[in-house]
Amino acid sequence: MTTTHKRLRDGRGREVSYLRLSVTDRCNLNCMYCRPKDKVPFIPHPDILRYEEMLDLVSLARDLGIAKVRLTGGEPFARRDIMVFIESLMGRYPELDLRLTTNATMLAGKPATLAALGVSAVNISCDTLDREKYARITGNDRLDAVRRAIDESLAAGLRVKINAVALRGINTDEVADFVRLAMQFPLDVRFIEFMPVGDGNLWKPENYISAQDVLELARGAAELTLETNPHETGGPAKMHRIAGGLGRFGVISPLSDHFCASCNRLRITADGKLRTCLFSEREFKLRPLLRNPKLGLPMVRRVIALALRDKPLGYEVLNPGATPEAREMSAIGG
Repeated sequence: MTTTHKRLRDGRGREVSYLRLSVTDRCNLNCMYCRPKDKVPFIPHPDILRYEEMLDLVSLARDLGIAKVRLTGGEPFARRDIMVFIESLMGRYPELDLRLTTNATMLAGKPATLAALGVSAVNISCDTLDREKYARITGNDRLDAVRRAIDESLAAGLRVKINAVALRGINTDEVADFVRLAMQFPLDVRFIEFMPVGDGNLWKPENYISAQDVLELARGAAELTLETNPHETGGPAKMHRIAGGLGRFGVISPLSDHFCASCNRLRITADGKLRTCLFSEREFKLRPLLRNPKLGLPMVRRVIALALRDKPLGYEVLNPGATPEAREMSAIGG
């Protein structure tokens, strides 16, 4: 397909330039804010999008003017042959701005290859720098593997962002430690407000801390200067330069200071459902269309256009005082 110059916009006039594509709902961790319940079943393998179908969806996304694609999970590296898929994706679309979100427990040994293939950045989920606390949050003692992966990613020249979910009373005593990490290395650290998404993710008001309160803790460790120019992608993080530091520190505030008016993303779940808003339970089934030879990508294009007409403002559909009976974050793709 040939990329068009017409920009994709939703019913509120927001430009859509970013696709989050979940390659699996499987993960080797059981983080308390994501998928803590062992009883939650994984999506059956026949219902998961095939790699060929994902390649077709990326082709359509490019044709619609979407320039940035992020592969998410679950844990992307938990899916077999993921490196082969990434190689196929970058071989077909070498100019694609492809990024990965990962818990990095299986990333070590791969950053140099990812950089050589053309992957531009990795977002690494790491909520603590303390080994015992990491095991308590995730259910697995894998922090050493994560730290190796961070070092390898920086050495390979990948842009590295570390995402930490702000959990009051659990990891907020480490904000200063994360600031010092960003001072020492050329990476971004972003604390994300704990969101009540999914069934049984242990969200409750006493575990929530606002982004502003996190920033106050960070300012106790270093002088921070807010960047006045947003990233080229118009992302949700408010980033700060650290005086004397190599990296940056930022916060993402979906609850206390929402950024819905500038949302530029679409999500496709591992089982092929289009989700126009993280907080909305409304989904549009794309997988049956892809597998129907009489419908295929032309019908998927139509469904995307129709879905975007009613893309909501997330803060209007989210009730932060309750945990909705909903799909787990690992199934949505974050």
